[in-house]
Amino acid sequence: MSTTTTSEITRVTKALAEFVAALVAADGGELYVVSASEDDVHLHLSGTCAGCPGASMTTERLLGPVVEGELPKATLKVTTGFRIPPGARAVTPR
Repeated sequence: MSTTTTSEITRVTKALAEFVAALVAADGGELYVVSASEDDVHLHLSGTCAGCPGASMTTERLLGPVVEGELPKATLKVTTGFRIPPGARAVTPR
């Protein structure tokens, strides 16, 4: 099991901030990086994305390809809800 590193968090956050964060924010959602390593990436959707049926499409069509481009071996886990996981870092649009 890999541990979360600043390098992976920075890579994933920058990649998501380039395009995806603006799309999520345009719909009233919020995107957070909870943890990231070479093996696992945990993202969290909040705001209007919390419990939204479209969150699975967002994961499949937007978040997945971006994460795969940065960390190809990582498994992506996306959670939704109004409570932000402790230590999660907000991804703001650039």
